[in-house]
Amino acid sequence: MAAQRIKSLLVAVFSSGIILFSNISFAQDHGAEGATEQSGSHQPAEEKLDPAKIIMNHIKDAHEFHFFSVGDFHATIPLPVILYSPTKGLSMFSSANFEHGHTIYNGYISNEGVITAADGSAVYDFSMTKNVVQMIIALIVLVLLMTGIAKKYKTGQGVTTAPKGWQNAIEPVITFVRDEVARPNLGHKANKYLPYLLTVFFFILINNLFGLIPGAANVTGNTAFTMVLGIISLVVILGSTNSHFWGHIFWPPGVPIFVKVILIPIELLGVLVIKPAALIIRLFANMVAGHIIILSFISLIFIFGAMSKVAGFGFSPISVLFTVFIYFIELLVVFIQAFIFTNLTAVFIGQSFEGSHDDVDGHHEPVVA
Repeated sequence: MAAQRIKSLLVAVFSSGIILFSNISFAQDHGAEGATEQSGSHQPAEEKLDPAKIIMNHIKDAHEFHFFSVGDFHATIPLPVILYSPTKGLSMFSSANFEHGHTIYNGYISNEGVITAADGSAVYDFSMTKNVVQMIIALIVLVLLMTGIAKKYKTGQGVTTAPKGWQNAIEPVITFVRDEVARPNLGHKANKYLPYLLTVFFFILINNLFGLIPGAANVTGNTAFTMVLGIISLVVILGSTNSHFWGHIFWPPGVPIFVKVILIPIELLGVLVIKPAALIIRLFANMVAGHIIILSFISLIFIFGAMSKVAGFGFSPISVLFTVFIYFIELLVVFIQAFIFTNLTAVFIGQSFEGSHDDVDGHHEPVVA
């Protein structure tokens, strides 16, 4: 039942996007009168293949979902553009009006995904980019999935009877996070932090999986997304500290005074910067790297094809095989990275109250279910 609702939701969202904003766009010639406000009327020469630019355009955020291009044909789902300018006020329109950066619309121009004012005035972009839209869809999927499973448990399914459907898939994952992440690192306080750890794990996992869909956004490969998650984890970590923890930070016991002068700033830097940075950079770097490798293997077909058609066709099977191989590895990486982020968060939280006076034996004592 939950699976059907999720499928229906995805169909409804993308169908609405296609009906409201979809536009089969054809790039116009730069020399056509009135098509652009750019100078020059000569037909541009054939551009050389730039794999780095193509890869970065696929990885970074954009104002549309781009699926494929064939010549001047672009299959896209444009998204709403919401801009505020002190001189023009609030403006809302579809990103399709930019015609892939070839047209100035309403005094604004889009250059490689960045919208600026044609007259150089200040612009504040509050648009629903593909990262934002996909993150909202992932959040909706997470809420519907978990609430649907919770309703089944309330009716007794999975408690007095065997779990069915999504319960079979989700219950072992929840048990794994509880027994292998929360309890070993947090001990008797595991249940207190388990809701947060499970939310972080599944939210990252769903966004990672969505990022593997061709044409979708690589949300977890965006520094803004991972930075917010890292800051939230930092707030949870700092909120779990006690006087014993800060006492060891500002006055490490059993250490000579001249060493404390060096050690105290390092400890503060470790708590406030290094720990959240480890969470932020690790997730971002690993998710971006996988997408770059996949796109690089695909680009090799066109690189060899630019040198010789025979070389391009000859290397195509090799490139496809390597791409499929890396793609299956990425399926494993999406789970690993969600686990690592959650596990490190639990480790850092556990360190924040480890060894307190009311927890003399540490927090690794066995927990009775």
